[in-house]
Amino acid sequence: MAKILDKNHSNHTKLVKLRQSYDWLSEELIGLTEIYESKKQKELNKFIASANKKLEKSAFLACDKEGYAQSELEAKLQKYDVRAYMSQRKINHSAVKAIFKAVAAGEDYSAVLEKRSAEMKALNEKRAKYIAALESKKQAFLAKNNVTDTAPYDALKAELDAQYSAKKKELDEKYGAKQAAHAAKLEAKRSKISAQIAELKKNSPAAYTLPDDVLLEVKGLKMYFGGLKAVDDLNFTVKKGEIFGLIGPNGAGKTTVFNCITQFYKPTGGEIHFATKDKEVISLTDFEVHDIVLQGISRTFQNIEVVKEVSVLDNLLIAATRHYSSNLFVQMLHLPLLRREERMITARADKILNYMDLYSYRDRLAWGLPYGVLKRIEIARALMCNPQLIILDEPAAGLNESETKDLAALINKIRTELGCTILLVEHDMSLVMNICDHICAISFGRKLADGTPAEVQASKEVQEAYLGVGGE
Repeated sequence: MAKILDKNHSNHTKLVKLRQSYDWLSEELIGLTEIYESKKQKELNKFIASANKKLEKSAFLACDKEGYAQSELEAKLQKYDVRAYMSQRKINHSAVKAIFKAVAAGEDYSAVLEKRSAEMKALNEKRAKYIAALESKKQAFLAKNNVTDTAPYDALKAELDAQYSAKKKELDEKYGAKQAAHAAKLEAKRSKISAQIAELKKNSPAAYTLPDDVLLEVKGLKMYFGGLKAVDDLNFTVKKGEIFGLIGPNGAGKTTVFNCITQFYKPTGGEIHFATKDKEVISLTDFEVHDIVLQGISRTFQNIEVVKEVSVLDNLLIAATRHYSSNLFVQMLHLPLLRREERMITARADKILNYMDLYSYRDRLAWGLPYGVLKRIEIARALMCNPQLIILDEPAAGLNESETKDLAALINKIRTELGCTILLVEHDMSLVMNICDHICAISFGRKLADGTPAEVQASKEVQEAYLGVGGE
């Protein structure tokens, strides 16, 4: 059973910041191998470039002179033929114009054809002379460079290969030691933070408990706008790892429920409890809207909220802004901590773009991209926050049948492979019934039915209020 922190528990904010730092350190530890491999390869590349320069002279001595000279001849002839082709086009164009002019005047154009033949013949003769000149240069080159000796090249290459092996071994030891020292430093920091987290958790007061399989509990939720009861005493629970559907006719209060969960609206009454990944249950009403993402909840919107004036990559980076642990001072001076965080966030974004099949759009402006792609970008932005719960507000709106099938497969993939719980509002009943494990149907802010898709579909209240089927 997960404990619910006391509403006024001041340690929770400290816990969130400590865990944020702990997660950054863990992510940095994972990326250390790639960083030091990159540094090692940079030094090796310098060695390789230097070795190649040393090999150039003996490589020429060892190479096939006939093949080299022939390839040079063919390359020059190819460039010549490109220029000759343009001359041929010019001759043909002039001839066609002259023929049309002669035909219009009723004159004979045989002289035009003779002129064209003469010009084309001159071009061919010029090409033959050029080929002869190239062949003459080729023979002169072969006469001057008639020695082929592979021994110096083979000896130098063997020597450089041995030097490369020694250099690689030296760099492996050098950067291996640096990586180990860096990892030990990060582990020490992480252990210190872990001890601080354990101490705070030990002193965390608890009010009551929730079942271990429950991720989100909405209890007695009310949201009134003046005399309008948009949500009225709504109760439901979302279990870990399930796809939960919230359905209802237009105006039923579905999006309002989402806005209450994410604290866009502060509920008039009721409680919304969420189990964090650290098995601490918090009351979401204690938090501001900009802090909800730090608790492990992210969402998409009914209307696409992609920033179209920036690239797809920048859209994902913007989505992760709240997760930076560097303060204003660090960001103003662009200190190493900020650069490390930027590097890790960018690496995370690239990984998600690959996962969502969006990498080909990475550096393109979001403006003008297909609607289905924009929908996937919205979901990719939600994944940037490493969420436990993703709230999808009508993700299939505006999609065609094929795109909706792809979306269903994507939602199942995210749930299965990333372990995310999905809370879904959707009007496409075929999508809802096919992918949801559990459904809650509401109307005028009150619950009509709650259960499996088959149970909700069979409910008379749902048929009457949502599907338009009258009662008996």
